[in-house]
Amino acid sequence: MASAAEQLAANLNFSAFSKATELKNRIWFTLGALLVYRLGTYIPLPGIDPTALAQVFQQQQSGILGVFDMFAGGAVGRMAIFALAIMPYISASIIIQLMTSVSPHLAQLKKEGEQGRKQINQYTRYGTVVLATLQAYGIAVGLEGAGNVVLDPGIFFRATTVITLVGGTVFLMWLGEQITSRGVGNGISLIIFSGIVAELPRALAGTLELGRQGALSTAVILFLAVMVIAVIMGIVFVERAQRRLLVQYPKRQVGNKLYGGDSSHLPLKLNTAGVIPPIFASSLLLLPITIANFTSGQGPDWLNTVTALLGHGQPLYMAFYAAGIIFFAFFYTAIVFNPQDTADNLKKYGGFIPGIRPGQRTAEHIDYVLTRLTVVGALYLTIVCLLPEILISQYSVPFYFGGTSLLIVVSVTMDTVSQVQSHLLAHQYEGLIKKSKLRGAKR
Repeated sequence: MASAAEQLAANLNFSAFSKATELKNRIWFTLGALLVYRLGTYIPLPGIDPTALAQVFQQQQSGILGVFDMFAGGAVGRMAIFALAIMPYISASIIIQLMTSVSPHLAQLKKEGEQGRKQINQYTRYGTVVLATLQAYGIAVGLEGAGNVVLDPGIFFRATTVITLVGGTVFLMWLGEQITSRGVGNGISLIIFSGIVAELPRALAGTLELGRQGALSTAVILFLAVMVIAVIMGIVFVERAQRRLLVQYPKRQVGNKLYGGDSSHLPLKLNTAGVIPPIFASSLLLLPITIANFTSGQGPDWLNTVTALLGHGQPLYMAFYAAGIIFFAFFYTAIVFNPQDTADNLKKYGGFIPGIRPGQRTAEHIDYVLTRLTVVGALYLTIVCLLPEILISQYSVPFYFGGTSLLIVVSVTMDTVSQVQSHLLAHQYEGLIKKSKLRGAKR
C-alpha cells in the first residue's frame, strides 16, 4: 500500500489537477472567501478621522500595534471593521487548551471524541466574543484619548465601535470555519496568511524607498534578501523534521492464522509549538512600549525607564524575547502533547517501543525524547526570530520581513500544499477504484 501511494504521489501532475473538479471548487471557494476578508480590511469604522488616525498610528507602529497590524493585514492602521482580525479567536483557543489541563470537565470533553470537540469549539466561540468585546472597548477608549481621531466621542461611538469590531471578528471566525470545511487548508491560518502576504508588496516597496532615499545601502538590501531566503529554507527544513520512534505490535493467533506483528512509527515534530511562542513573547514585551506611547511620555518614571530598556535592538529586549520564546515553546508543547496519554493509547492497542517497558516507562521515554527535541526547536525559533529582529531595529525594516511573519507564511503554505496533494491523491484513488470496478463488470 505504501509503495502504491508513493507511486501515485510521484505521478501527480496538472492533468490530474484538471480532472479533480471537487478540488478546483474548493480552491475557488477558498480564494473567494479570502477576497471577502481582504475587502473588509478596507472598510473603515464610522466616526474616525483618517488623517489623524494615520498620524497616531505612525507614532505607535513600533509597538504592539505594529505587530497586530501585521496579523490583521493592515486593518489596524486603517482601523477597519476587521481591525481585531482573528486574534481574539486564537487567544480564546489557547486559553481553552490551557484550561483543559486544569479543568476536569474540559479534560473529559477532550477525551469524548467528535462530540466533545464540538462542545469545546462552542466554548471557544463564547470566549472569542468575550475577548473581542473587551479588546474592542479598549480600542474605542484608546481612540477617544488619542487626540482628534474620533469625530464625535461618547457612548454612542463606543457602542458602535464595539458592535462593529466584535461583529467583524465573529464573521471572520465563521469564515475561517467555512474555509476549513468547504475549502482547502486551515481557514484561520489562511486568513492570517493572506493578511501578511497582501501587505508584503507595500513592505517591499517601503524598503526599496528607504534604499532610494539613502537610508538603506544596497549591501544591506541585498543582505536582507539573502537573509529572507536563508530563513525560509531553514523554516522548511525544520518544520518538516521529525523524530520517528519505532512502535511494534505483537503477533496474535486467531485460529490457525497469525495476525499483527506489524511496526509503525510515532512521529514527533522538532517544533511542536509552532508559531505560538514568538507571538506570545513579542506581545508581552511590546505591551509596556504601547502603554507608554498612549500616555505620550506622561506616565510614571519607572514605565518610561522600562520602555527605554525594552526598546527594539536593546540587549535587555533581546534577552527577554529569547527567554520568552524558550519558555512558551516548552509550556505550549507540554499543553498540546501529553506523553502519558500517548503511552496509554499504545498500551491499549498492544503497541510498544522496543526495549522500553509499556506504561509509565514508555511515557518517561517519550517525554525524554520530546524534551530534547523541544530544546532544539526552541533554539531554532529563537534564532529565526532574533536575527530579523536585529535588522528591524537597526534599519527600520518592516515587521513583514521578521521571523514570525515568515514562519507563519511558510508553515501555512506547506500545510495547504500538503492538503492539495492529499485531495489529488484521493481523486486518483477514486479513479483507480472506478476502473477496477468497470473491468470486473466486463469480465
